[in-house]
Amino acid sequence: MANEKLSYLIHYLLSERNDLGGIKIPEHDNDRFRLYRSLVNIRPAMKADDTFLKTEDEYLTELTAEKGITAIEDLKPVEDNLYLRKGDITTLKCGAVVNAANSGMTGCWQPCHSCIDNCIHTFAGVRLRYQCNQIMQAQGYEEPTGKAKITPAYNLPCDYVIHTVGPIVQGKLTAEHCRLLESSYRSCLETAVQNGIKSIAFCCISTGVFGFPQNKAAEIAVHTVRTFCRTHKIKVIFNVFKEDDYEIYKRLLGSTEPSES
Repeated sequence: MANEKLSYLIHYLLSERNDLGGIKIPEHDNDRFRLYRSLVNIRPAMKADDTFLKTEDEYLTELTAEKGITAIEDLKPVEDNLYLRKGDITTLKCGAVVNAANSGMTGCWQPCHSCIDNCIHTFAGVRLRYQCNQIMQAQGYEEPTGKAKITPAYNLPCDYVIHTVGPIVQGKLTAEHCRLLESSYRSCLETAVQNGIKSIAFCCISTGVFGFPQNKAAEIAVHTVRTFCRTHKIKVIFNVFKEDDYEIYKRLLGSTEPSES
């Protein structure tokens, strides 16, 4: 059944375009999914018909369930209301997950790129890009660094996605970079509280291809969250993907718990 749904999704996405030539659909499931993901990643922010959306919802829900969903209730806090998890943020069931977005706010357009922006948009489904584009069209200008926007999570197991544009570090790290990263964390937390969200999971904003040094980024993240949580009741998960980030956060939080993959 999943294979039939994937085949339908691929054929639909190919039927929308006339610029890709004669693409042969691969036989193996992994290759077929890569083609589907690539087509989703390059798809313009436009509506899809109800049959496609229903099929995509069913397919992505099944796919995420197969990967395994982790609820915040399954995690043990490392200190009051703070959690540390190593794993795939798209399988996390909580109030909101944070997406490290670019200033266009419509997701990563590079096929099958490994960034968090690409992963979140892929597994949420095509409605997320359309919704983000609607928000940006209404705003009329690119999203400023350090701010945040909220959308539904669609096919992710969380309830919402909070999108923030972190600073890009090219060359020497400056005090302004640090201020903007702190603003990203604080804006996400404020957006969550304003929308009645009780738990939020952060990725490592601005690290990786955005160039922010991992140690300093984690220090800013932990300090900003701890300060915010002194006056607001919200559960915060630091969700990392790489082992070195996990070790950095474990040191900062004093955690001795094993990582969860």
